[in-house]
Amino acid sequence: MPRRKAADRTGQVKTRSRSGCRECRASRVRCDTKKPACTRCLEKGLPCSTNLVLKWESEFVSRGMAFGRAGVWSKSRTDASPASGSSASSPAFSVDDMREWCALPAIHPWAFINSGMATFENPDQIDLALNEQLALVPIRNHDAVSVAGDALADHSAFGFYSIRNLGGLATALNPGPTPALSLFPGISEIGHTELFDYYLRQVCPRTTASSTLSSPFASVILPFSVSASPTLFKAIQSLAACHWARRDPSYSTLGLRLKSETLRDLRRRLSYEGSATCCTDPEVLLVMMMLCLYEILDKCDEHWTIHLKGAKDLIRLRRQRVDAVFDPVTTFAEHFFAFQDVMGRTACGEEVLFGSDYWKTDDQHIDLWMGCSPELVAILSSITELSRARRQLQSSNSSSLFSVRAASLEHQLEYLIQEVGEGDDDILASVAEAKRLAALLYLHCALYGASPTTPLVVNYVHQILRLVSDLLERGSMASVMWPVFVAAVELDPSRDELWSGPDGQPVSGRSVVLQALASMADSTISNIARTRAVIIQAWQARDQDLLKPPQMELNDWEKYVAPISTSMSLA
Repeated sequence: MPRRKAADRTGQVKTRSRSGCRECRASRVRCDTKKPACTRCLEKGLPCSTNLVLKWESEFVSRGMAFGRAGVWSKSRTDASPASGSSASSPAFSVDDMREWCALPAIHPWAFINSGMATFENPDQIDLALNEQLALVPIRNHDAVSVAGDALADHSAFGFYSIRNLGGLATALNPGPTPALSLFPGISEIGHTELFDYYLRQVCPRTTASSTLSSPFASVILPFSVSASPTLFKAIQSLAACHWARRDPSYSTLGLRLKSETLRDLRRRLSYEGSATCCTDPEVLLVMMMLCLYEILDKCDEHWTIHLKGAKDLIRLRRQRVDAVFDPVTTFAEHFFAFQDVMGRTACGEEVLFGSDYWKTDDQHIDLWMGCSPELVAILSSITELSRARRQLQSSNSSSLFSVRAASLEHQLEYLIQEVGEGDDDILASVAEAKRLAALLYLHCALYGASPTTPLVVNYVHQILRLVSDLLERGSMASVMWPVFVAAVELDPSRDELWSGPDGQPVSGRSVVLQALASMADSTISNIARTRAVIIQAWQARDQDLLKPPQMELNDWEKYVAPISTSMSLA
């Protein structure tokens, strides 16, 4: 039936609805827009759906097109209204006249520290999974790398990506362990020889800050491994698999299986031979050391302290023997566990298992793995013990004795000399100096109750982060987790801008800390996720307390750091 002419129509003209469904608009008929289905689609049994098209005014303006109908087109337009035609021909002119664009400040990746209900309900608990999702890490030299089909168009020195989306990129940038001709043909019977090679080429270099000397994880352990049992090789392979699992999760299952087999062999030997016999074999301590590192890399919870306490018992039994012989392997293993204990206890303030008697107070030579001298570690152990004694001061005599001991430790740190040894390794010397400054900062906070607003603390934090920033630019972040942690938790939230960069822009202290942690996530054998979560938790607590009156019942370290730092590994 032909449509009636306009002159024959009666009543108001029914135009098509702009919000009609897709079927009615395709057939060019009027839609009554009923929900969930219009009448026409319901009668004809058609699927009734509405297309939602988003249009952006800026896009239309950039193309010289009118956005919408306002001031451009009208059904009641007459020939006597030429203004509408002129506006239609140049819509961008009127839009630009009505707008005034403001200059936007530079927006950096480290922008927000998120807080949720759990932050206020459980301030002493840390959600590591959420922290991993929100964390960003820098990736160098990522030109022409594709992640999930999306090319990375940014060609700057750093690109920032979420840790949870880093798996594909990490695999592309760093190929995994490949089968190679091993230096120890005997381990071919165990299988997975590529993991042992990965330990040599990737794990060992990440355990020392020295750029010239080999790590003791290679120079001490490898010669001993020539005559070791398969249990030690399994322990080493489990550590290598756990480390690579951070990039390729498929290795986590293999690492867990190798760790379980190592634990089974170790328990069988301890139950069969007894602790009195096993304490004389350095291999037992090495196996426990690898298991301890595995737990630190995996979750860094209380499980790694179980191996620490077990090693303490074996070392105590060994030292009680008259015929005990201290070989390089045993000495290195003892220093490993003692150093892990001392550095971890500085955060939580708990009683140390390995006291100052495990360290030579006159040894000023910088250890390649520890990144500082044994004398500095002995002083740190004494500071932690004195901090615990401070809480129990009751008399004036004990307070005077405390002040004398604290002043003596401060004097030792101020005039401490740490020798690099062979060669001129300025990176190792910078790491040792950062730890000395961090020890002074820790002493003033733990013993004297200094806070981030104390001028002395501000000065030490500035010096430490300066050294960390220099090391970050040089691409060497091994063995600096403890100085970064101490400086980070004592940052003044109201004075975060520390110095000006080469471009004149202020450098944020929190930005330096987060960039250092992101770099350490790939260049160290540590659990950076736990450290970063504790630091962010301390920042959140300080930010929330900015408007609260000061409370004097606890010193600053005991209030903000110790409650959330249990079972941390900061070595």
